[in-house]
Amino acid sequence: MSAVNPYTPPRATVDDIHERVTEFSTPKVWSISGRLGRLRYMAYLVIATLIMYAALAVIGIVAAVARSGGAMFALMGLVYIPIVVLSVMLMIQRSHDMGWSGWTVLLAIIPLVGLIWIFKAGTPGANAYGAPPPPNTTVVKVFGLFGPVIGIALIGILAAIALPAYQGYVMRAKAAQMQQQQSAPQQQQQ
Repeated sequence: MSAVNPYTPPRATVDDIHERVTEFSTPKVWSISGRLGRLRYMAYLVIATLIMYAALAVIGIVAAVARSGGAMFALMGLVYIPIVVLSVMLMIQRSHDMGWSGWTVLLAIIPLVGLIWIFKAGTPGANAYGAPPPPNTTVVKVFGLFGPVIGIALIGILAAIALPAYQGYVMRAKAAQMQQQQSAPQQQQQ
């Protein structure tokens, strides 16, 4: 008789199914080559937006002190142009992570299509555009999730302001309508 239990599960190593990634690409902010993961993409966009807001606040203060509207618009252009260029470069790198050409960035012109760059996962392992992006650090995770959290908070704040204002508007409109209906018979009698 054999001492081997026929009901024991099979034992096999399954490490060889997925290739282990040992080499990662280096993140490059001002480049159109390489790959960029979606959380790092969102983190870089949040950081760029915060820098843009800070620069615009400084420009607004300087323009208010100098009382020069024309200079303010020129300086705002100097802030917006690099932010737009940076955003396109980051989106190209994000496209590369999904295995797409950089020309697919033109699809972002179509409303709501740009959400693909946030929700679609990148290709696992290396692809035609290079090694996979490095794992996310804590700083990247904090800034990457900062944008959606602030967006949800802003929607909540706007709803808290807009709903009572709308309800007040509806009440005033109904009161005006009732007043108009009550005054209509009196005008007909005269």
